[in-house]
Amino acid sequence: MLPSSPRDSLRSRCARPLAAPNRWALAALVALPLLAGCGDPSTQPDFERQLLRDLTPEREFKGTLNGQPVHLVASDCVVYLNEADPASGARRWVKVLEPEFYPSFMSCVRQSLSREGDAVEAFVGRQAMGAGGCCSSGGRYRSSDGRNWIKR
Repeated sequence: MLPSSPRDSLRSRCARPLAAPNRWALAALVALPLLAGCGDPSTQPDFERQLLRDLTPEREFKGTLNGQPVHLVASDCVVYLNEADPASGARRWVKVLEPEFYPSFMSCVRQSLSREGDAVEAFVGRQAMGAGGCCSSGGRYRSSDGRNWIKR
C-alpha cells in the first residue's frame, strides 16, 4: 500500500521499530552523558588546586591523631586524606568518607571538620533536590586516625 500523503509517508517511516544496531547506538548516546560524570575526581589533573581553591577553615583539619600527622579536607560532602603513595612516596589525596547513596539528585548543604578530644569529627550533609531541610544522606562521623570513620 502506498502512502496517500507526505504525512502518511513520514508516519509509516517513524512507526517502524529500530533495528538492533540502531537501538544499541541510541542506548549508548543516552548513557554517555551519565557515564561522563563517573570516576574518582582525585585522579584528575589539577585536583589538589581545585580542592584547595575555595577552602574555608571549617572544612580543613590539620593536626595529629594517634601520634601521626593528618591533613583532611571536606569538599562537596566528601572527606579526603592527604597521604604518601606507598609506591612512589608522592603525596596524594584519598577519599576516606562519603555519605551513603540516596536515589535522587543531591546537593551538598553542610560540611565541616573539627577536633573532638583525641579524634576528629566530620559532618557532611546532602539534601535531595526539591527537599527541604537537611539532610537526606550523611550525618556526623568520628575518626581517631582520619581513615576509619564511625557514624554517630
